[in-house]
Amino acid sequence: MMQLLTSPHGIRVSYQQSGSGPPLVLVHGGFSDHHTNWEFVEPLLRERFTLYAMARRNRGCTEATQNHSLLDEAHDVVALMRHVGEPVFLLGHSYGAQCALSAARLAPDCVRTLVLYEPPRPSAFSPAFATLEQLAAAEDWDGFSFAFFRDAIGVPLHELESLRASELWAPIVTDAPASFADIRALRAHAFDAAEYSGLPMPVALQVGSESRHELYVTDELAATLPRAHLTILHGQAHEGMTTAPQMYAEAVTAFLVGSPT
Repeated sequence: MMQLLTSPHGIRVSYQQSGSGPPLVLVHGGFSDHHTNWEFVEPLLRERFTLYAMARRNRGCTEATQNHSLLDEAHDVVALMRHVGEPVFLLGHSYGAQCALSAARLAPDCVRTLVLYEPPRPSAFSPAFATLEQLAAAEDWDGFSFAFFRDAIGVPLHELESLRASELWAPIVTDAPASFADIRALRAHAFDAAEYSGLPMPVALQVGSESRHELYVTDELAATLPRAHLTILHGQAHEGMTTAPQMYAEAVTAFLVGSPT
């Protein structure tokens, strides 16, 4: 069952709650939703935390909007954190990490500790964008998804073909129209790492050892955030919570339960 709230901006935001313990808000990335992004790691994390897995715009029962900005979605995250009623652990993946980062800046009093898994650079997908636009215009969402994973984030072809043949592919394609809105919002987002230099909370900057690091703003944030801690997920790329859920849950739990000073 999805639970609902209405933000101060009049946006309907939905989320799923599970587990027990201190609150952990999960902000999913693109080509996924509140369920698929955390499907394999959620049973492990809910043993230690009360999870609030929000559905971003155009997913779940959250408002379906057009031409929204990344900052609009950050305000949705803030609305959920304030609804929880106490400072939360906040974890964002990919585009969701950019949303979580902006939400922490908007409402630092709501965030105990921040975890960011490879927030993308706004210009990261520019070389592939013309192709993605053409495929989106043709509503070829299977081709759009394949082109994104192959050309934009560089998934090796043999791995991508295996993914396409698996049961994980259908939800990816289903989410592609909403993910195209994510990509457009990201491209329009004015990112400046210096704007986050005042964040007071500990921040785990997660990066996969096999990822293309130039696509993400992790290094800029590591050099800017006063309480940043770089966490390398060895042997993983951009989807560690799916490809190595036990490793991922242990890394998150270790950081949050014993938050460094």
